[in-house]
Amino acid sequence: MHDQPSVSELIEAVKSFIDDTAAPNLKGHAAFHARVASNALATVLRDLEQRPSAETQERTGLTTLLETDDNQSIDQLNRELSARIQSGEMTIETPGLIEHLKRTTMAQVEIDQPRYSGMRTAKR
Repeated sequence: MHDQPSVSELIEAVKSFIDDTAAPNLKGHAAFHARVASNALATVLRDLEQRPSAETQERTGLTTLLETDDNQSIDQLNRELSARIQSGEMTIETPGLIEHLKRTTMAQVEIDQPRYSGMRTAKR
C-alpha cells in the first residue's frame, strides 16, 4: 500500500505555504495574486470534500423529479430537466422543482462562495 499524502493534503500544504510563508512577504500585486491563489485552493478543497455528497443528492433529486431511473449522468438528467422546463412541461408549479433548484444552487454556492451574504437569507 502506498503511504502518500492525499490530494487534499497536498493542496492544503500548498495553501499553507502561500498563506503562512509566501503571502506575508509579498506586497502589492503579488500579494493580491497570493490571496487569489489561496482562495482558489480553498475552493478546490471544499469541492473535493462537498461535491460527492452534493452530486448524490442532486442525482436523487433529479431522478425523483423526472421520474426516471438512475442510469443517466447528472449532465444528461440536467439537460432533460432543462428541456422540460423550456418546453413548459415543468413549471414553477411542478411539485418539488423549486426546492430542487434551490437545494442544488445552494450546494454549489457553498462550495464556490461559502461566505456569500445571501446564504443566510436563502437557508431560511
